[in-house]
Amino acid sequence: MVFIPSFYGLCLLCLILYVYTKTKVASSEDGSFRKFQATYLLVYLLATAGDWLQGPHVYVLYQSYGMTTHQIEILFVAGFGASMIFGTVIGSFADRYGRRANCILYGIMYGLACITKHFPNFHILMIGRLLGGTATSILFSAFESWLVYEHNARGFSSDLLSTVFSHATLGNSLAAIAAGLVAQVFADHFGYVAPFDVSFTVLMIMCFCIVTTWTENYGDVNVSVGTSMKSALKLIKEDRKVLCLGLIQSLFEGAMYTFVLEWTPALTPPDTGDSPAGMKVPEDEEEIHKNSIPHGWIFADFMVAVMIGSAIFKILCKYASPESFMRIVLFLSSISLLMPIIVPGNQALIFAGFIVFEICVGIFWPAMGTMRSMYVPEATRSTVMNLFRIPLNMIVIVILLQDLPMVIIFRCCVAFLLVACVAQQVLFSISAGKGTTNSRGESSPSIKQKKQPVTVV
Repeated sequence: MVFIPSFYGLCLLCLILYVYTKTKVASSEDGSFRKFQATYLLVYLLATAGDWLQGPHVYVLYQSYGMTTHQIEILFVAGFGASMIFGTVIGSFADRYGRRANCILYGIMYGLACITKHFPNFHILMIGRLLGGTATSILFSAFESWLVYEHNARGFSSDLLSTVFSHATLGNSLAAIAAGLVAQVFADHFGYVAPFDVSFTVLMIMCFCIVTTWTENYGDVNVSVGTSMKSALKLIKEDRKVLCLGLIQSLFEGAMYTFVLEWTPALTPPDTGDSPAGMKVPEDEEEIHKNSIPHGWIFADFMVAVMIGSAIFKILCKYASPESFMRIVLFLSSISLLMPIIVPGNQALIFAGFIVFEICVGIFWPAMGTMRSMYVPEATRSTVMNLFRIPLNMIVIVILLQDLPMVIIFRCCVAFLLVACVAQQVLFSISAGKGTTNSRGESSPSIKQKKQPVTVV
């Protein structure tokens, strides 16, 4: 069993990196920036905690209501489909009607989704999945759009924006671990629906914090949502930098969400109940328990690895731009997911590969946020970000609907990541050859000229 000792080793490495970044990387003493960062992170982490609280017990709650495997699959597909179709439109409202209002809508919609979990009725649960899937699109677009606008409007250095993204990734991992523990305690004492009640409470607190601490900001208020979507599509088609960003985001996140569905069977020994077809199935519960994997510890390992990635991102930003080092990160992520293909059944090596992949995830989130803030224009920021999510939702839906062997699925993930790596190389080539314009409309130097130590908190 490598999973439990690995947790403590990863925690030690994370602590070392945290201390290193504190001592070697200069910090900002700007009190107004620190206050702004804290205001954003409080709301954002409450939003992500409300999401994480629901994840561990969705499937088992549906099972407890007597839903068949096919019904559960339909519910999950409906969630991703709603994010792809309805979420793209609702999320795009942020540019026209306000990012702050859209974030409040996230809390209301996801809160209503929590309420539907009290009803053991397939149709009501379906409504909940549609609400939750739509809300997810808001979570991954409106919050970042609000942050970038406010950060620039208040005149903070653009370099400090990467700090906020890094801290958000770090905090999100901590929120995930804490939410998993809290959800388990409430589920053990009050039943599988209890974590959704806790999530509802957290989401309402988040809405209150937004109302009392955030100001409103917009994209282009003079155009309709339809016109905004047309402008966003035109931008993606004509601006190669934005197109590359969209490809990178869609392919990496598509591989990441697919990985979430497949890491359990990939790490499960071939003679357990979770085995693929054709493998030996144990005959008694004692044997199943003996060979089962500790899902909670593995999830904690993954989250600490993401935290390590966010710390590495800070260090990398001292010496190179995200456009540059993300080429290596994406290539490394593709190599890491080769493990289930080239060494099937080798639990230790597969797990090591997965840890490397999660470290890459920890670098990816703040790096993508930083690059989007540079290349995606303010007027249609939320709309463009939601359009980026259409391909990744399609990838996950196709994977869910197909009964593909695990090895084939991981080959697809590796292919997605290699194409993303190529897109990153194209983006680097474009950016290195000319200056860029940031979201304030200011001219920025080319990557070759740019790299100076980045100030972080």
